[in-house]
Amino acid sequence: MSTSSFAPPTAGLAHVSVDAAGDVSTTPPSAAHAPVHAARDVPIEVLAEKILAGDRSTLARAITLVESKKPEHQAKARALVQALLPATGRAHRVGITGVPGVGKSTTIDQLGANLTAAGHKVAVLAVDPSSTRTGGSILGDKTRMAKLAVDRNAFIRPSPSSGTLGGVAAKTRETMLLCEAAGFDVILVETVGVGQSETTVAGMVDFFLVLMLPGAGDELQGIKKGVLEIADMIAVNKSDGDNANRARQAASEYRAALNIMAAKSSAWTPPVVLVSGLANQGLEAMWEQVETHRVKLEATGEFAERRRAQQVAWMWSMLEERVMQALRHDTRVAGRLHTLETGVREGTVSASIAVDEIAGLMGI
Repeated sequence: MSTSSFAPPTAGLAHVSVDAAGDVSTTPPSAAHAPVHAARDVPIEVLAEKILAGDRSTLARAITLVESKKPEHQAKARALVQALLPATGRAHRVGITGVPGVGKSTTIDQLGANLTAAGHKVAVLAVDPSSTRTGGSILGDKTRMAKLAVDRNAFIRPSPSSGTLGGVAAKTRETMLLCEAAGFDVILVETVGVGQSETTVAGMVDFFLVLMLPGAGDELQGIKKGVLEIADMIAVNKSDGDNANRARQAASEYRAALNIMAAKSSAWTPPVVLVSGLANQGLEAMWEQVETHRVKLEATGEFAERRRAQQVAWMWSMLEERVMQALRHDTRVAGRLHTLETGVREGTVSASIAVDEIAGLMGI
């Protein structure tokens, strides 16, 4: 995978803008545009046809539809995902996490540029922390991925976590399927790197990469058993220049830690690699490990079984979400919920008694 001569396909274009749906446009302002319609106003068959044809603007608007909380939009989004399901499942799904400051966005930007230069189409689903005031994304990953933001073979979708478990956007799975249907063969899911986001993302991807820093005192701090148990590879980032010796030492400590832990797959031993996203060092070898992992797991049948298990887990997750929505909107419960919650908070009602009453009101 050659990277030395890479230049964004849109290099030299005078006009680069971001449309209302959050998609990057490189069309000169003088060019004629067809009227833009929100996905909710377009028939499902038309949406599906345009997404399958790789229409980026339609893809962006379909993702907005999927992320909507309005019941009528959710119903249409479910029908759209179902219609596109046969065209999904072929992509590499890779989760990438790491503590803030480890260089996730820089590494993803360079890795993605390398992959598009090699002929891949890359979608980056970057889950931002949400603003507690507006619910919107805070970090704005498009501004931190300069190469991919103007690459015709890349698509970046920053999505606010909106308070969902572990900081993972509630609709990331559906968004991933839409991107696959649109022809993207590499899906990179960047997590916020805090809380339970790691385990949640690991449950929806094929390969889970953990980025670590050298010489930052996190060789031991970063060895949180839960993270290492779900990691398919550890990459020590910023390992160039003066950091080289510290990076090698950190890598040695991570390998020792992994050796005393039970591997999650009999077909794969998580490697530890040295990379530098900024200097574009080690990223080619890192991606080769991702591809080797898939080949090995496909040979044993574990890859397909893992995908099937993820689909079932996704079903249960959506069912739990639907039940919670029904609970919040159930008129039989609404009159008692606040009183019971107050009683539990003040210690006058036990949590188990409150749950019993709520379940009884719902007839379950």
